[in-house]
Amino acid sequence: MSVGREDLTNGSYDDVLNAEQLQKLLYLLELTEDPIIIEKALVTVGNNAAFSANQAIIRELGGIPIVGSKINNPNHSIKEKALNALSNLSVNIENQIKIKVYVHQVCEDVFSCPLNSPVQLAGLRLLTNMTVTNDHQHMLTNYITDLFQVLLTGNGSTKVQVLKLLLNLSGNPAMTEELLGAQVDSPFLSLYDGHVAKEILLRVLTLFQNINNCLKKESHLAIQPTFTKGSLFFLLYGEECAQKMRALVNHHDVDVKEKATIIPKF
Repeated sequence: MSVGREDLTNGSYDDVLNAEQLQKLLYLLELTEDPIIIEKALVTVGNNAAFSANQAIIRELGGIPIVGSKINNPNHSIKEKALNALSNLSVNIENQIKIKVYVHQVCEDVFSCPLNSPVQLAGLRLLTNMTVTNDHQHMLTNYITDLFQVLLTGNGSTKVQVLKLLLNLSGNPAMTEELLGAQVDSPFLSLYDGHVAKEILLRVLTLFQNINNCLKKESHLAIQPTFTKGSLFFLLYGEECAQKMRALVNHHDVDVKEKATIIPKF
């Protein structure tokens, strides 16, 4: 199958491509200025990057910087497709070494683009993949307060995606102080209300649990004075949160109840 305009616009771009076809596709993606072709090609790369063997092949063919350059495109649909392709490619740890150069720009895009937009969600998914291991988490240090702001203002899908990212960070003791020191608005505690959707409630409980476990491991409770009023530390370890934890112990859902029970009493 040749990879050209006709193939990319008639639906056959959903096929899984071999290395030779991927090379042609990347060449096309690099050279064309046609936004329709760029978008179709990025979808094809993204679909193929869902397969582990192709993740390595695309890297070896020099495809990551070709795809990465498209996140600069002013067309939001192209930017989204590029982020989706990078997200699939980032599942491969070796690929992350090349993708990390885009992390700061992706963060800037995530927090400057419209709330709940496809670009924001695609960027959050990429950042979530990039923080599955501890290697690149430090690159998000300056954006943690922004993440909590999006968590509070975003819709359900956005909240879940931000929480997946925060959960990655919360499992790393090296990020505990950064998380606890983040300035977080008090409505954050409303996420611990019993009526909150289970997929959100369980994740915010796990976030608290992870942070608490890291504090215990590192004996960081002694550093309380370094946290300022308005920080996540004062929200999580304040009386209002303690009351919410006690209430959740009687939650109707067994998973929520169990999670609330294993978080220490205050």
